[in-house]
Amino acid sequence: MNRRSDDSTRDRQARGLEIMRRVHGGDDAGDGSAAASVGRGEGSGDFFGMTVEHLFGEVWSREGLSMRDRRLLLLGLLVGQGMDDLVEVQLDAALRTGELTPDELREIVIFLTHYAGWPRGSRLNTQVEELIARVMRA
Repeated sequence: MNRRSDDSTRDRQARGLEIMRRVHGGDDAGDGSAAASVGRGEGSGDFFGMTVEHLFGEVWSREGLSMRDRRLLLLGLLVGQGMDDLVEVQLDAALRTGELTPDELREIVIFLTHYAGWPRGSRLNTQVEELIARVMRA
């Protein structure tokens, strides 16, 4: 049984919003982007509420894997599916939170290219290098 099965809805929502901010780097993103607004917990409706409460409040907060581990798994999945917009959000959050360094991001490019294919790897490399350059300028 999940140790959080007795949590109230309010507890799951609060925990979910906090983890959502960490996953999307919302506390640090002041750029007005969709990722920043999601990271700040801006949203409404049942789908948003279920995402906060279940995905972030329960799944992302489980013991057994670190936030970094989960982010690495998610990056591999997103690259493999060609979901470039979400890859960019996760790369940016990983770098800004210190979960991954520029050298680690470059190593991820090399590794994933050999599994996801050269075109996706090339796009990922461009995303990583542009992100690193943008962060270095700031």
